[in-house]
Amino acid sequence: MKTVLRITLPDNFRRADFLSFHQRDTQMLAERWDEKNLFKGIMWDSLPACLQFSFGTGKQLQVSLDIDSGRKKIDEEKTKLRLRQLARHMLGLNQSTSEFEAFAANNADLQNLVINQSGLRVPQSASPFEALSWAITGQQISLGAAISLRRKLIQRAGMLHSSGIICYPGPEQILTLNHTVLRECSFSQTKATTLLNLAQLIQTNELPMQHWLDNYLTGQALAAEDIYNQLIKVRGIGPWTIHYALLRGFGWLDGSLHGDVAVRRNLQRLLTAQKKFTGDQKISEQQTQEWLAGFSPWRALVAAHLWAMQKSDGY
Repeated sequence: MKTVLRITLPDNFRRADFLSFHQRDTQMLAERWDEKNLFKGIMWDSLPACLQFSFGTGKQLQVSLDIDSGRKKIDEEKTKLRLRQLARHMLGLNQSTSEFEAFAANNADLQNLVINQSGLRVPQSASPFEALSWAITGQQISLGAAISLRRKLIQRAGMLHSSGIICYPGPEQILTLNHTVLRECSFSQTKATTLLNLAQLIQTNELPMQHWLDNYLTGQALAAEDIYNQLIKVRGIGPWTIHYALLRGFGWLDGSLHGDVAVRRNLQRLLTAQKKFTGDQKISEQQTQEWLAGFSPWRALVAAHLWAMQKSDGY
């Protein structure tokens, strides 16, 4: 079943930011792209699906979802509503960027940084689980190594859509694997255990990720504190992983990413240029945390602007 809708983008939408976030794996297993289109393999209610973003001229965007539904009956109206909510979320259109930029315009620390990157939004993963599992995968390794692990996981889960694209696995598909299989995919014992535990907790609804996201997308306040308190109990998941997942999976703009290496490095560059930081010592996590604290409720969005100073650092 195929569902199609159209979205009008704001004048300052940064298409390149959105596309580059989903173009990390040049082997194009779960994401494919050309100059105007992004195709992404996702699981939709346990069914393989291909999500497509087609950028036209001007501000027009067509979004389509092709579900391998077989004989399963799909509620077309409900699917279209969910697809619109997901697409706007992934594009970052729900984020309070205009309010933030108005604030930054009158802030000496942020003024030049933000004005040079006007319209910046934080592109979202297709699901909170994808964001969180990516954060777990990338813990303490290089971006290239993390992409390689992600690729092996996608291949091993093997959720093939009829278009030929392979879908990023959800918790249900991860649980068909085991420690041995994940170790064969080059995951460490700790990461394999964390990923399987996380998938189990989501599958049994002890961590109701989709419920949290659905509530947020329908206008309720994000239960960020509750999500944090639940996730921090999972062995192998720490504050940085949670704040990254809250940002990339739920669009929460107030997480403190002071533990992020690229955030600290680029903050030091920013403050050095402003002559507010001198010396040979690297800026510390505590100094970064204290600096970011003054920008609540946009701490994570400020971090995204710091990432964007040097995109090769991870933005």
